[in-house]
Amino acid sequence: MSQPESALADAQAGGRAPESLAALAARHGLRRAIARPSMPAYLRQLWDRRHFILTYATSRNVSKYSESALGQLWQVLTPLLNAAVYWLMFGVILAQAKHIAHYPAFLVTGVMVFTFTQRTVTGGAKSISSNLSLIRALHFPRAALPLAYTIQELQLLGWSMAVLVVLILVMGLPVTMLWLLVPVALLMQFLFNMGMALFMARVGAFARDINQLLPFILRTWLYASGVFYAISDRTKDLHSVLRWALEFNPAAAYIEFMRDLLIYERFPERWAWTTCIFWAVFALIVGFWYFWRAEERYGRG
Repeated sequence: MSQPESALADAQAGGRAPESLAALAARHGLRRAIARPSMPAYLRQLWDRRHFILTYATSRNVSKYSESALGQLWQVLTPLLNAAVYWLMFGVILAQAKHIAHYPAFLVTGVMVFTFTQRTVTGGAKSISSNLSLIRALHFPRAALPLAYTIQELQLLGWSMAVLVVLILVMGLPVTMLWLLVPVALLMQFLFNMGMALFMARVGAFARDINQLLPFILRTWLYASGVFYAISDRTKDLHSVLRWALEFNPAAAYIEFMRDLLIYERFPERWAWTTCIFWAVFALIVGFWYFWRAEERYGRG
């Protein structure tokens, strides 16, 4: 019999009121094996496993299309085919191409940027529930999983951005010094996506129905983010509060920021910088804190 169990049995045999198991364990220096570490300790654990996170993300990308005939080419074809459908519906049938200059590049930029966030949110929501066997078999900071899913989508975005650059050059748009800010724009969106993936990972771990609702939520977000149209042109007659909400939308802000750099050849305005930085910092801090608070609950049940 272990020492805490002996102490509990002795207390019961002597007629004394036994102390709680938590107090008994604390008195004998015992602690929970899966107790949530402090925030600094948790960050150190994630940094120590950075190679695992990167390798896991890369391996998922390699295996994702391994059984298809075109293989990794689908990483580029999927967003391009989506953009082609949107161009037919909005550019041709709804005649947006007549009102927006360089509409193919305008549309593809919106699709690529929004798809980066859309797929990260979807992957983050499933990152815990899809890896329960791994979580229950190994002890590691659970945030490694949504972070790996975010890095995976960043790697996919690299291929999409290469296609976008080729399209812009084919359309005759010039290469400017503003293109040097593209990595900055992607970094801000990456930090925002990381926070969203962490937030949705906890939601998806305990509310499985969210995976059924998420496609409808993301589709609404898609239509509200100016992917197919210019928000400034379509919101002139709307109430100022609604117009502000559409422009403050993080997806719309990152899309417009990228369009300014690649298509319009202009330095993003102060509001664009403020909005993009705010959402990157806010989402990362809140998402990480929210996920970390439930660290010891993932994989139970």
